[in-house]
Order: sequence, then structure tokens, then C-alpha cells
Amino acid sequence: MVEGYAVCIDVGKTLSKVTLWSREGTLLDRQVRPNAAASIEGLCRLDAAGIGAWLMDALARYASQPVEFIVPVAHGAAAAVIEDGALAFPPIDYEQAQPEDIYAAYRAERPTFAETGSPCLPNGLNLGAQLNWLENLYPQAMEGGTIVPWPQYWAWFLSGRCVSEVTSLGCHSDLWSPLTGQFSSLARLKGWDQRFAPLVEAGEIVGQLRADIAAKTGLPKTTKILAGLHDSNAALMAARGFPQISGREATVLSTGTWFIAMRMARERIEMERLPEARDCLINVDAYSAPVPSARFMGGREIKTLIGEATGRIDDKAIQSALIAAVPQVLGEQAMVLPTCAPGCGPFPHGQSEWLNPPADRNARLAAVCLYAALVTDASLRLIGSTDCLIVEGRFADSEVFVRVLASLRPDLQVFVADAETDVSFGALRLIDPELEPEAALRPVEPLDHDLSAYAEKWHSHVEAFA
Repeated sequence: MVEGYAVCIDVGKTLSKVTLWSREGTLLDRQVRPNAAASIEGLCRLDAAGIGAWLMDALARYASQPVEFIVPVAHGAAAAVIEDGALAFPPIDYEQAQPEDIYAAYRAERPTFAETGSPCLPNGLNLGAQLNWLENLYPQAMEGGTIVPWPQYWAWFLSGRCVSEVTSLGCHSDLWSPLTGQFSSLARLKGWDQRFAPLVEAGEIVGQLRADIAAKTGLPKTTKILAGLHDSNAALMAARGFPQISGREATVLSTGTWFIAMRMARERIEMERLPEARDCLINVDAYSAPVPSARFMGGREIKTLIGEATGRIDDKAIQSALIAAVPQVLGEQAMVLPTCAPGCGPFPHGQSEWLNPPADRNARLAAVCLYAALVTDASLRLIGSTDCLIVEGRFADSEVFVRVLASLRPDLQVFVADAETDVSFGALRLIDPELEPEAALRPVEPLDHDLSAYAEKWHSHVEAFA
């Protein structure tokens, strides 16, 4: 009988997931919960309480399993403050707008891109901007409490120990200098470097499962809790397990609410060559190495464009129909111009617009796939992606999307990873870095259509936004 020995917790922006894995890297079970932001004191917050309650029930499902490890993963631009052994206040959602005077004052003093590799982003997407506002909202807690990044909040929730880790600190936070491997000048000036919990490596065991949680869930008290890491960097960890890219230049495209391209560069990083204003940045991987990256809010944009009732571009049941609709989209020159998420992506100042919107449902979905691929291609070019590309996450199942990418970039060998080889598998590799995925990467074939005229027309419209 195959028994689970590790649980991975993935707290994303849209979904929370808990997965059970065997020692050999086989996915045994997956549980999913949609996340809903909580409105508290008139502000949009992360649902720490709701996720925590669900997590107890999810873990209890594995009470009969000999679980040895739990690894937390979570999205970026989020942190919690622990005071007197408890959460001091519900964490702020990064989409919550801040008072303009406070936000403007912060922007005037934030470090340069050359120091942090962190672009200036709206609302609380720069974690430093959140901390700055929180000092106004909760001065006592911010002065006396301990700050932990969002993944490490869940490590504390399970173990009772507060730690920090570099993949979240280096995630467009304004708080980290990726080339020096130290807190940024702003973090030191504000004293935040002293208020963050001590730094540890992502794979460090920070403690064992709290006795009360062990009693409530039925899991062994000896279960070891790892520090964990930022979700996109977990996707990077997963990709590095594929023998097919060993020794090669490769870019990983993690797809979810955000589409994040991370280039595993073999050359020296020159941050000044990355266009800060087009949502390029330097991430920091689990080994503290700088990673040139570009991103846009792909999942959110797709949802905005297709609406709730129209369908899903990653629905496996309709992939053949969407492929069949591509000629209609090309013939009618039906296209979307960026961007549906103002302030984000390679065209942050663009005004989203449909040109020749098709009435047919499948053609509309196919046009959205083309849009997502064109914006992705723009992001990949900004960071100099070359050799091969691995698409992982939910939208790897969108055949039109990945095949359009392969058509647009004949210089790139495009692969897709199975759903099992995702963020959670990357977290699993913190326990055993030698672990390889059970399934190989699948190469993607370009579409049997010439996209050059369509792409040229799209680019002619978006040049003004670049």
C-alpha cells in the first residue's frame, strides 16, 4: 500500500489547496477551497481565519496516514504580524487601495529598481507599501510584533515558530536587495529588518506540529514543519526536477491568477536592462539566486474577458472546439487589446478593448487564448527568454493558449507540465531536491495556421501602450 508521507499547503490568491504525496513523489490526494477576501473594519483582508479552519478539516482527512512533513506555500505581497503568540490583526489584501497621501509619501522614499529589482506597483503589491500603511493603522502591533511573510505565517500556524525566508522577501517587495542578498536600504531605514522573524532557508525544519493541532487533526505530533516558500518559486523548484531541461537555459511560466515568467538565466543578471515600468522584476529563488521575471494578471484578465458563465479556456472538454474556432478568429481579426488589469503587465497603461468581437462563444474563448498568448510572448521577450519554456499551472491545459505560444516563438521549445508537477510538487522537492517528476514534460506543437498577419496587426495597436 502506498502511504502519504508529506502534505503540501498552497495558499494562492484565488484558491487554497492541500495535497498528499508519497515518498516517491506520487500525488495521492488533493483538496481545494476557493478563497474569499474578508471585509473587516472597511478594509479588504486575507481570510486567515477561514483558511485556517478549512485547513484543520483538510488535514484531519489524512489522520490515518503516516505524515512526516508539511510544507507551506503561499502567494506573494502578503505578510502577517504575530504579537503575544497570536495574529495581531487580519492581514491586508494587496488589492486594497491605500490613502493617497500615505501611498504617495511611500513612493517618494522607496528604493530604486537598481537596488531591489522591484518595480513600483499599485495598491499593496509592493509589500513595503503595506508595511508603511500598517504602521499608521496599527502602530503598537507593528512596533512590538514580529513580521512574517505569508507562507511563513502558515509555518507559524502549524509549528508556533516565527521565521522569514528570502523568496517572499525578494518578491517585488522593495525590502530585499537580490544582488547583495541583504535587506534593502528602506527596510533598514524603517527598522523592518529587525522586526521580521529570523531568516532561514526554505527547506529548513522550523519545528514539529503543535500539540493542539495534532490532537485536532489526528496527525502525528512528530510531523515536521518546513519554512516553505513563495508559490511562483515553488513552481521554479518543480521545473528544475525535469531531466529534459538539465543544463539548459529555461523559462518557467507559472499560470494562475498571475502569469509569472521566471528565467533560469545562465548569464550575469543586469537589472538595469529590465524595463521596470512594464512589470519586469527580479525574483529570488529558494537558494537566494536572482531570477529575471515578468508578469501580468493573466488569470484575472481571462476571467474578466469571458465572464462567469461563458466557460473556461482550460476546460479539457472543449479544447477541440476551441482549436476549430481559431480560423474564424484569424479571419475576422477578432482580438483583445491590453490591459484588463490597469497598472500591471507589459502594457500597464493600455485601455482594454475588443476589436471585431465574435458572437460565437467558442470563437470568443479562442480569441481570449490568443490574447493571453500574445501578452505572455511580450513578457517573455522583455526578459530575454531563450531555448525552452515550461508552462505549468491551470492554463497549461489551454491547448490554444500553449499552441499559439509555440507558434509565436519558433525559437523556443515549449513544454507543458502535468497538473501533478505543479507548485505543490516544487514544495515537495524542498524535502528531497533529487526527486524527479513521474511524468515527463510534454512538447507543444505549433498551430497549423499562419499567425503572422494577426500578430502584426495586434502589435501595431499595442505599440502606443509599450
